[in-house]
Amino acid sequence: MAGMFGQIGELVLPRRCAGCGHPGELLCTRCRTALAAPPRRVFPKSTPHTPVFALAPYADPHRAVVLAMKERNHLAVRSHMGAVLAAALDYLEARGEIPAGAVLVPAPTRPRSARARGGDPVEQVCRASGRRVAPVLALDPAAADQAGLDEAARRANLAGRVRIAGVPRGEVVVVDDVVTTGATLQASVSALLAHGANPVACLALCVA
Repeated sequence: MAGMFGQIGELVLPRRCAGCGHPGELLCTRCRTALAAPPRRVFPKSTPHTPVFALAPYADPHRAVVLAMKERNHLAVRSHMGAVLAAALDYLEARGEIPAGAVLVPAPTRPRSARARGGDPVEQVCRASGRRVAPVLALDPAAADQAGLDEAARRANLAGRVRIAGVPRGEVVVVDDVVTTGATLQASVSALLAHGANPVACLALCVA
């Protein structure tokens, strides 16, 4: 119960910047500016067979914001990151890197993790972007936590464990919070391709 009230309090009256911890604002001016950096092409070890873009390295303020969304159930900052995601998509569209109007498919997560976090943070960021969203991917409950696994172990952990509940129409951009080895994006794109979807790119908030 205390955790629930803490989340509500953070939603209504944020006490510290989610990026740097400075008191008084949801995101301070310096962190807002840093979060607005345009995305760049990255090349994870496990290729997902589409171009991969990331907004920034996995360092503050991006790292702090991702941890706030995932580990501290910071609900209010998810809406702001939706605007950041929308700006990144606008940038990539303007450069011709991705087609305009692609549907966003959040990278899969375990249902248990989503429930513990007050909903899937990546899906909520996608929805806050104002773009079309198709949350059709999920991880089999048998999949282990990816933290601490190397590239080969991550691929083995995800093999056959990405479930798909439907096929989005049109071009698809897979969205994740952090790309490390690329194993999750690779498994996601493979599942979409196997069911006739048209993934054209992947976009992550951070690259580790």
